[in-house]
Amino acid sequence: MTESSSHLRATSDAYDAFAVRYAEFVRNSLDGLPLDRSVLAAFADLARAGVAGPVAELGCGPGYLTAHLRDLGLDAFGVDLSPVMIGIAREAYADARFEVGSMDALDLADGTLGGIVSWYSVIHAPPRELPAYLAEFRRVLAVGGTLLVAFFEAEGGPVEAFDHKVTTAYRWPIDELAGLAREAGFVEVGRMLREPLTEERFRRGHLLMRAQER
Repeated sequence: MTESSSHLRATSDAYDAFAVRYAEFVRNSLDGLPLDRSVLAAFADLARAGVAGPVAELGCGPGYLTAHLRDLGLDAFGVDLSPVMIGIAREAYADARFEVGSMDALDLADGTLGGIVSWYSVIHAPPRELPAYLAEFRRVLAVGGTLLVAFFEAEGGPVEAFDHKVTTAYRWPIDELAGLAREAGFVEVGRMLREPLTEERFRRGHLLMRAQER
């Protein structure tokens, strides 16, 4: 087993074990987050005005955000590494499409998506592997397609591992993550930094980007 496949297996197993509690924890998490909802609304507007094609939420977990994207009028489906998470999503949102899959090797043809949302899902990718994830996002997005990445921001420091409740995760400086996205073939549309709420530990970062010609 390679180091990459070992990491993916460990992440999948961790979320399988935590899936039921995680689904309960995040079910209504957007209700008290008006800035986060505004970023998702902006993404939806950009995706609708951009190229035709479905929108994928990559790392969809129990499916609540995929359902929110559908409520915003998008043809959205979810992909997640954890089979247990996908089972929960399918049961909760029977009218939506959910698939087991890895963000770094999507079972999608080149340029077939109009948009991608990665909502705190690339946080578990080891830093040296993140460029490969972004390259895969660019591969499956059509030129002009919209990408939204949400992550924990490093607040001016270097990339830093931290003790996420499920499995090891990483905080990224927003400029460094934006730079990697540019190298992968994206142009930045906008960004939003949100300070942590009382019950949160870290600043939240959000990058909106478009896929450009390579």
